[in-house]
Amino acid sequence: MRRISIFGSTGSIGQNTVDLLERQGGSEAYDVVCLTGARNIALLAEQAKALRADVAVTAVPDLLDDLKAALSGSGVEAAAGPEALREASARPSDWVMSAIVGSAGLEPGLIAAAHCGTLALANKESLVCAGALLEETCAAHDTRLLPVDSEHSAIFQALQGEDRGALERILLTASGGPFRNLTKAEMRDVTPEQAMAHPNWDMGARISIDSATMFNKALELIEAHVLFDVTPEQIEVVVHPQSIIHSMVGFADGSIMAQLGPSDMRGAIGFALNYPERIKLPLERLDFATLKRLDFMAEDRDRFPALQLARDVMAAGGLTGAVFNAAKEAALDAFIAGQIGFLDMSDLVTYVLDNMGPEASDIQNTVSLEAVLDYDTRARRKAGEWVGAKAPR
Repeated sequence: MRRISIFGSTGSIGQNTVDLLERQGGSEAYDVVCLTGARNIALLAEQAKALRADVAVTAVPDLLDDLKAALSGSGVEAAAGPEALREASARPSDWVMSAIVGSAGLEPGLIAAAHCGTLALANKESLVCAGALLEETCAAHDTRLLPVDSEHSAIFQALQGEDRGALERILLTASGGPFRNLTKAEMRDVTPEQAMAHPNWDMGARISIDSATMFNKALELIEAHVLFDVTPEQIEVVVHPQSIIHSMVGFADGSIMAQLGPSDMRGAIGFALNYPERIKLPLERLDFATLKRLDFMAEDRDRFPALQLARDVMAAGGLTGAVFNAAKEAALDAFIAGQIGFLDMSDLVTYVLDNMGPEASDIQNTVSLEAVLDYDTRARRKAGEWVGAKAPR
């Protein structure tokens, strides 16, 4: 039986992964080693009992007693806190889903990469903040790295069996989020609740807001740059409102390979879970007779400055990605808390990059996790200074 661990099992990616495991035989087909979550103890315990996991870990130490109570009599071990998360990450697994949102998923993913056969990566921050470190860890331990973002899974699939030397460009599709047709002035007063309402994808609140600002796509630009070893100039962003084409690859002969599918993350998750095989998945089948049209628009870096910031980060290199991501997460926290407005988020990130980017870009060689986390902490502190000066609005 394949040993499976899911880090971030209570989030949207994690829940979809659990759904697929249950549909493919659950505990009768898989030996589930570890499930982790945060505050949704009831769901974490329910998943752990259903899949007969060895251990369930909450990242919140104060919730350990609640988790123990929820798992009482099940035989599932309960643990909590950062050290428990590190210990769980080091448990050998054949396949690990890395789906903890944000930079919090970086350390567990790096540890797991040294103790698993395949790392299914949904935590894009791992590549943005420490791409070289993660790839070197995977290479050192002969760990296969598979992308789970729908866009990067599409690119990976389109490249199967192709001559990588003939790769000319990557066309990264973006839905454009809920505000793709709004002017910049109209976006000024949007609320977190409005920004959470993604038109196509069922995602968590934070990722949905990142999609509305296109910071999510900015992270994916950097991720594609690292994952597929292409130059920033080879990556284009194409706004595709229907989210049917998940991304495309262009070759030297002018051919374009596109991967299409419904807006359902179980497609990319299922591909990674069953790779290199393809098995039947519970996804809606595309009906081209009713689909009618596929629309495309150029990216707008004026209304969505996150895209240009990402290109600046790729050009700078070093640990600029860690600074960028930390500032982005701090800006998101401040927006959700009502401390800053929607458009202020890109201004905050710009401020932090202007102040810390040159120093971070000087670090071009492979660095330690400690160095990455140090820049993360300092960038958040710098972002806090900007928010403190800005609020109250």
